[in-house]
Amino acid sequence: MGSTTDPITSTSTPSLPLIDISPFLSPSSPTSALTACATSLSTACTTHGFFYLTHHNLPPALTARVLSLARTFFTTATPLEKRLITRQAPGHGYGDGARGYQPPSSNLTAGKRDAHEAIDWYRPIVLPAEAHGLTGKELTFLRIYGAYGLERLRQRGGADGPLLDAQGRPLVLSKEERGRTPPFALLRGVNLWPDRPSEFRDVYEVYVREMLALGEVVLRAMGWALGLGEREFFVEKSRESFWVMRAIGYPPLPKEEGDGGEGGISCGEHTDYGCLTLLLADETRGALQVQARGKGERWIAADPVEGALVVNIGDMMERWTNGLWRSTRHRVVHRGDGYRVSVPFFVEPDFEARVSPLEECVARSGGMERWGEVVYGEHLLGKVGGNFYEGEDEGEEK
Repeated sequence: MGSTTDPITSTSTPSLPLIDISPFLSPSSPTSALTACATSLSTACTTHGFFYLTHHNLPPALTARVLSLARTFFTTATPLEKRLITRQAPGHGYGDGARGYQPPSSNLTAGKRDAHEAIDWYRPIVLPAEAHGLTGKELTFLRIYGAYGLERLRQRGGADGPLLDAQGRPLVLSKEERGRTPPFALLRGVNLWPDRPSEFRDVYEVYVREMLALGEVVLRAMGWALGLGEREFFVEKSRESFWVMRAIGYPPLPKEEGDGGEGGISCGEHTDYGCLTLLLADETRGALQVQARGKGERWIAADPVEGALVVNIGDMMERWTNGLWRSTRHRVVHRGDGYRVSVPFFVEPDFEARVSPLEECVARSGGMERWGEVVYGEHLLGKVGGNFYEGEDEGEEK
């Protein structure tokens, strides 16, 4: 990993390409406008792997509130409030090894601890009760025993009866069935939300819906950028996106330059291991740094642009494109003033999606596949396990 003294380029003008996504938001856009946007997007993904997304139609009041709520939690929550939603290892209470609050320096990047705190949420394993019209008891069984337990509840007496097997004894679940019940396996648990501010969860769940819709638009545009036309390959592969969202708080690092060792960097150098990252961040400058392509190790400061999201592609998109588009390394080094807050949203493939190089991309990159096939969920489990526990792996932060 490079040191925090590597050359950093920071300018008053945007350091990354700006992509106006509005043509793909309007059903009446002419083909010429779609093609122009897709061409700019292709260039950005080929040369940088990062870009600023503008004219995305996200309500400014919503994005401001998302950042404000995160800042309020990190800076005012009591130790008890944070402990109540702290991520726990699989097999401990409601822990699944991934969801929940992470205290400062508990996240690992390349085996080293990062100087930030965060809350992680993933796609729910079961749908909210409102989608099913569940009773209170049914909701309780759904949360405790998972979808299988809810089905057994209904088969063995309904909402007013106990959970029993066919002989009237307490139901004992198999090893496979226990994967959906406490103790939870890795990534199979429930999201944990702060109780305060009281509107935190409601606002963030609205934001999730907005980001999934925007992510679908960007993925559609990426298909055009690769010459897939109206073939919505990436959209189809993420219909049930196993999305990830993080709220991250970065206290400023010591002013003196360090070597990026333990506690000396906000988030270590890494690539994102999924498909597409949409980053909302506060006005802090000089913190997010993107590794420039070419000889030498040079870093570009991806400073905020008003009204724009910072977007980058991840390892799965690099695999799909057979390396035509590369997942670019980046890091966070916050030595400025104040407490930095960011909320990255990761638009990922379906958990069971099989990811391998597209034939069109293989043909355009020399005719040889650089990678074989991987099941996204299996890839994710391996990454998450190394991200939060001792070991050598890469993080996924902004």
